[in-house]
Amino acid sequence: MIKQDTIYYGGDYNPDQWDEASVREDMRLFKLAGINLVTLPVFSWAKLEADEGVYEFGWLDKILDLLWEHRIRVCLATPTTAQPAWLSLRYPEVLPVDISGRRRTHGMRVFFCINSLKYRERAAAMAEAMAKRYGQHPALVLWHVANEYGTYCYCDTCQARFRVWLRKRYGSIAVLNERWHTSFWGRTVYSFDEIMLPTERNDDYRFNPAVQLDYMRFVSDSTVECFLNEYRVLKKYSPDIPVTSNISGYIKKLDHFEMLRHMDIAGWDNYPHPRDESSFIAFKHDIMRGLKGGQPYFLMEQSPNQQNWQPYNKLKRPGEVRLLSYQALAHGADSVLFFQMRQSIAGQEKFHGAIISHAGHENTRVFRESARLGEELKKLGGRFVGSRISARVGLLFDWNNWWALENSSGPSRDIDYLKTAAGYYKALFRRNIAVDVLPYTAELDAYDLLLAPMLYMIRGDIARRLEAFVTRGGVLVSTVMSGLVDENDRCVFGEYPGPLKDLMGIWVEETDALFPDESNTLLTGGVKGLKPEYKCEQLCDIIHLRGAEAVAVYGSDFYKDRPAVTLNHYGAGLGVYIGTQPEEEFVYDVLGLLCAGKGINAPFAAGAGLEITRRGPEKGGVFFMLNHNFQTVEVNLGNGPYTDLLTGKPCSGCISIPPRDVMVLEKNELEKNEEPGN
Repeated sequence: MIKQDTIYYGGDYNPDQWDEASVREDMRLFKLAGINLVTLPVFSWAKLEADEGVYEFGWLDKILDLLWEHRIRVCLATPTTAQPAWLSLRYPEVLPVDISGRRRTHGMRVFFCINSLKYRERAAAMAEAMAKRYGQHPALVLWHVANEYGTYCYCDTCQARFRVWLRKRYGSIAVLNERWHTSFWGRTVYSFDEIMLPTERNDDYRFNPAVQLDYMRFVSDSTVECFLNEYRVLKKYSPDIPVTSNISGYIKKLDHFEMLRHMDIAGWDNYPHPRDESSFIAFKHDIMRGLKGGQPYFLMEQSPNQQNWQPYNKLKRPGEVRLLSYQALAHGADSVLFFQMRQSIAGQEKFHGAIISHAGHENTRVFRESARLGEELKKLGGRFVGSRISARVGLLFDWNNWWALENSSGPSRDIDYLKTAAGYYKALFRRNIAVDVLPYTAELDAYDLLLAPMLYMIRGDIARRLEAFVTRGGVLVSTVMSGLVDENDRCVFGEYPGPLKDLMGIWVEETDALFPDESNTLLTGGVKGLKPEYKCEQLCDIIHLRGAEAVAVYGSDFYKDRPAVTLNHYGAGLGVYIGTQPEEEFVYDVLGLLCAGKGINAPFAAGAGLEITRRGPEKGGVFFMLNHNFQTVEVNLGNGPYTDLLTGKPCSGCISIPPRDVMVLEKNELEKNEEPGN
């Protein structure tokens, strides 16, 4: 694999939309902005292959050579996300069928069936033609397959392949009937040919959670196959060039832990809502970092200004793009890439932000901010590229669990797995404590504290490994809606929380669902470090103690004074169970106490709203400080001394960071043996 020596800065470029003079001007503007990488030609299949097997690469040859003449690297995309009209019309089986049973017509991008053999044949042919021609081009540093996978299809091909997938998974129809518990509602089947896809035509996508869950797994596996169809071709011709695909910001559709097992690097598109909290954006960055076991990832897209497809597309405020970009780097990104380089003059995204606006010159606020950022990234060079983040806290996250939990009917329509996990993450984000997002299969030995919010599904050996984690001295925090079902969404474990009940020292008898306007209270009875009372809502477990002690009890309803939050000594460790959805401050306080008990601390003492991360080794590394506040905040660096890598100035002691500003610090060489903040 080629070694990256600098932060990649640039993004999606569509030169096929422009005349030669505009492209030449782009080269000048790219240099002014510090652009060192562009992604192309993501949507140009129709221009590259006007008819089946008839390729026209001349225009792309010129563009690639021109880019390299200006020493701009290339992320070369196979344009297979937008098939040409001839492919859709000549082979209509490539078009997807939606959940209502309608075959879509040609038009929208990513409108193809991932299981269509004809689509895969032509996509692989395009990948091979590009790989043969450009696989050794000096500008090439990354392959980018398709764009934002995630199409669900319900065509006859998918129906047939789903049945094959089920036969492989279960072996026999008898096992499938058992695992799906088809005796409920008289759903017993006697042949795999009797199984239908879950659609609006049978409502199984809503009322048969077992089949819907397996269908979602099938879509992920099929998408992996579709990706590998091109990946293998590209690797044949350029084995040292990494291959990826960009993940949509709407991450629920596909199991990205499974997807990323087959990619060389994770890459995602960050388009936060203007009102998204900085902690939520950071959480999604850390999910991306977790997809390859902590390996750095690529920020593949963000907008250098406003989006155009949200209900209200606010301008990004001065300095906001810079802050978002450094937040990505702070959480493990090795690139800052945008959509788009030059603003399109027409089409769906003509008002989407771009580094070069419709004005066509450098005299805009957005361009000036982009150029400033490019200059700073050039200063940073490759100083932390490839480095990792060390964490002693892990958070278990699982797509199968997410799908099953939210497919389930009851106990509340307001259950939101991502939001709940983000809430527990936020409690540590506020304390500047690093968190690794982990799959069920992750090794747990490196962690002292493990968060497992809404661990609804128990599958594989996760229960045994959690027990071993706590036995050796780890602290496990789990919550309401945990330990309820197996991998087929069956409640087969008896008393809740199933395989976790001994570890937690409790039995959950019932779970009450509260209306949105209802709440209860948590009474802590004077536990040191906690307030006497907190609010809780949405769900309330009714808990029996079996060795655990109550940390908090309910303040009202028929379960008043019953345990709501418990702590159990198990082996050398602790099992903490939070049987409700508590207010933010409760989670913040409880996790603060647990971190203190394990000696898990922030790198520096800092004011609220200052995000601090460290990339690199525990002794030393590079520190990112991001002030999300609209006022100045202070941080104590201790004796230091440190160097601000953006200004070159030394700094130590108590320093001030202006509103919405950033510092990137490195400890001076002679001082790296000392701990920060001391």
